[in-house]
Amino acid sequence: MRAVWQVSFLGNELGAWAVAVAVFLVTFTVLPLAARLISRRRRRDAAARPGQVHRAFDLAALLVAQTSRLFLWGVAVWLASRDLTFPPKLERWLTGTLVVLFWMQAALWAMTAVRFAIDARRQRASGPDTLLKSSMEVIVFGAGIVVWGVAFLLALDNLGVEIRPLLAGLGIGGIALALAVQTVLADLLASLSIALDKPFGLGDFLTVDDCQGSVEHIGVKSTRLRSISGEQIIISNGDLLKARVRNYGRLLERRALFVLAVHYETPVAALATVPRAVREIIEATPDTRFDRCHLLRCTDTALEFEVVYFVTRPEYKAYADAQHSINLRILERFRTMEVSFVATAPRPVRLHPLPAAAQDSGGQQRLI
Repeated sequence: MRAVWQVSFLGNELGAWAVAVAVFLVTFTVLPLAARLISRRRRRDAAARPGQVHRAFDLAALLVAQTSRLFLWGVAVWLASRDLTFPPKLERWLTGTLVVLFWMQAALWAMTAVRFAIDARRQRASGPDTLLKSSMEVIVFGAGIVVWGVAFLLALDNLGVEIRPLLAGLGIGGIALALAVQTVLADLLASLSIALDKPFGLGDFLTVDDCQGSVEHIGVKSTRLRSISGEQIIISNGDLLKARVRNYGRLLERRALFVLAVHYETPVAALATVPRAVREIIEATPDTRFDRCHLLRCTDTALEFEVVYFVTRPEYKAYADAQHSINLRILERFRTMEVSFVATAPRPVRLHPLPAAAQDSGGQQRLI
C-alpha cells in the first residue's frame, strides 16, 4: 500500500496529491460555510436590534458576503498546492491566475467598503436627498474606475508586465481629458460640495447676484430656481459657489425697520407718547417681537422715528401681513393722538416773468 502512495504523477507522489485534494475539498467547503454563518448571524442581530447598527461587524459581514466563490477556489488551490511541485510553465500559469483572482477580489472588497461608507452617510442624512443620492452615485462610479484601474495595473505588475509606459500614457491622457472637461468637473465637484456642506436645500429662497427665487431642483451640474415672476433660472453649480448667496430660507426670524416722519408742529407731549403707542401696536400683532422706537433724526422737513421689530416666522408673507396690520393700526392710533405724518411732496415749480425788454425780444419765461 505504501508503494502505491509513493507512485509519482506529474512530478509528485500520489500521497502528496491525496493530501492536496483533501486540503482543497476542506477549504472549499469550510470557507463558504463560514461565510453563510456570518451572514446569517448578521441578519439575526439586525432583526433582534432594529435601529442599532454595529458598523465594524456589518462591514466585515458584507466583505465576507462579497467574497467570490472563484476567489475561494483560488485560495483552496493555493493552500492545496503549497507542497506540490509543478513544471515551470504550469507554475507560472497557476501563479498568474491566483494573482488576477486576488486583485479582482481586492477590488470587490474595496468597492464594498466604499458603498458601505456612502450608505452610512446617506442614512445619517435627514429626509430624502436627491442631490446627495446623485452625488454618491457619481462618487461610486469614480471610485469604481479608480479601484478597478489600480487593481488592473497591480495585477499586470505582479505578472511581470512593465507598466511604466502605460502609467505615463495614462497620465498624459488624464491631463488632456481633465483640461477638456474642466468646466464639467468643476460643476460635479461643486455639486458634491453642495451635497456635503448643504448651504441651501429645496424650497429655500435664495438671492444670487441679481437673481432671486426658490430652489426647485439641485442637480449634478446645475441648480434651478423658480423666480417670483414665475420663470425658471438655471445656474451652474460652479458659478453658484463662486457667487455671494443669501439664503432667506434659513431665517429663524425676520428683522424689520421702518421710519415714521411726523410734523414739527406736533406737540412735545404727543411726541413722547409715540414710542409707547408703537410698542403697544407691535406687541398686539401676532408673530412679532418689539425691539425699539426712538426719535433719531430731525431733518429739514420732519421728525423721524425709527422703529425696529422682529417677525418670529421666516416666511415673507408673514412679514408682509404683520407690516400691513401695523401700518393700519399706526394710522388709526396717530389720528386719535393728533400726530400727523409729513408727506414728501415734489418741489414746486414757479414761473417768474422776464423783464418787458426780454419779452419784446422773443425771450421765454425761466423755470426756478
